[in-house]
Amino acid sequence: MAADTTTAPIVITGGAQRLGLAAALALREDNYPVVITYRKTRPTLDLLKQKGIETIQADFSDEAGILQFTDKLRGRFHSVRALIHNASEWIPEGDEHPDSIVLQRMLNVHVMAPYLLNQACGELLRRNGELEGHADVIHMSDYVAGTGSKKHIAYAASKAALDNLTLSFASKFAPLVKVNSIAPALLMFKPDDDDAYREKALKKSLLGIAPGEAEGVNAIRYILESSYLTGKTIALDGGRHLAQAC
Repeated sequence: MAADTTTAPIVITGGAQRLGLAAALALREDNYPVVITYRKTRPTLDLLKQKGIETIQADFSDEAGILQFTDKLRGRFHSVRALIHNASEWIPEGDEHPDSIVLQRMLNVHVMAPYLLNQACGELLRRNGELEGHADVIHMSDYVAGTGSKKHIAYAASKAALDNLTLSFASKFAPLVKVNSIAPALLMFKPDDDDAYREKALKKSLLGIAPGEAEGVNAIRYILESSYLTGKTIALDGGRHLAQAC
């Protein structure tokens, strides 16, 4: 397929559910061309397609799947407005998988995929920076990257590595491409979270709310619109670090 020289999309990995889905729909409403990846077929894909969002199946659990997607992007587009690394896995230690598998999956999805995608698409991002004056990489990190987690050790370690990638790529891609992270704590609950869990979770922050996907979307929009922010992590935690210090 010939490269598209007229459309520089925002690419959102893991864009078929939760924050990724909300971001894709919101940015499409802002008139950005949007491309999302998904691993499993979901009913939301029909909605995304109806909105004019391109959907590409991709599996970032191994190197082959990551490289297959990078080849599609490089073959499809001449430039890229932004890469939003939202694809994520949440596997605790002691699950049905051996610890070595848990660690490898966390590193593949949260570190290898952003690393290889950034490396492969750096030219596409820089080209958009040259043509339009702006391009972005956004890494979706996590509050636990700075605190660790007894139940999700590999997950927290992989997100900490992702934060370090933010610093390195911000230096490498400047000044044409800005690279930043967003580190949410609790933004939204899952439908099957019970009342006891919800009450306990809300008490962990000073503000005591679960603000929803819109809070993450607002942070993404801020980064995209900023001309003077790079190498930073935006914390969306409701003052959780202060609540725990009290």
